[in-house]
Amino acid sequence: MTPTMIVLVVGIVVVLTAVYISWRAGRLDRLHIRLELAREALEAALVRRRAVVLELAGSRLLDPATSLVLAAAAHEARMAGPEEREHAESDLSGALRAVADQERFRERLGESPGGQDLLEELDAAVAKVVYSRRFYNNAVAVTRAAQRRWLARTLRLAGHTEYPQFFEIDDNPPATMATE
Repeated sequence: MTPTMIVLVVGIVVVLTAVYISWRAGRLDRLHIRLELAREALEAALVRRRAVVLELAGSRLLDPATSLVLAAAAHEARMAGPEEREHAESDLSGALRAVADQERFRERLGESPGGQDLLEELDAAVAKVVYSRRFYNNAVAVTRAAQRRWLARTLRLAGHTEYPQFFEIDDNPPATMATE
């Protein structure tokens, strides 16, 4: 091989390597953007669920003790710090299940004025939390896998960002909820 050919081959290899590294960095950046958007969607779904639960608690359609349990759980979820957040949201899910799985809960609430609309809002809010959390956790898994790759670690393509954390809560909907 002539020296010109060697330089040409090395140049092509360097350019292709640079293009590949740039593509990987761009992909990692897009994954981080997707992760941020998924986190925002999850936050919005959790806020919406808390708002609907507080609306239900303050609607006077439930007995005072049930309203107090729901309002307290929603308030705790709202006020929880980052370390207690998952636990507080799980407690809200549990309180919601305990209330909604009572005998004839849906029938009694549906017969009340405005109760059917509130039930539909609650069903939608609970389902949105389930879907948003799944989508977020999927984005976390894909991003973590991309960050753990040899090239990303070696060249620090993710910069100084930490591995994203999964959001693990008990988001099982009440058995009586009309999800789907």
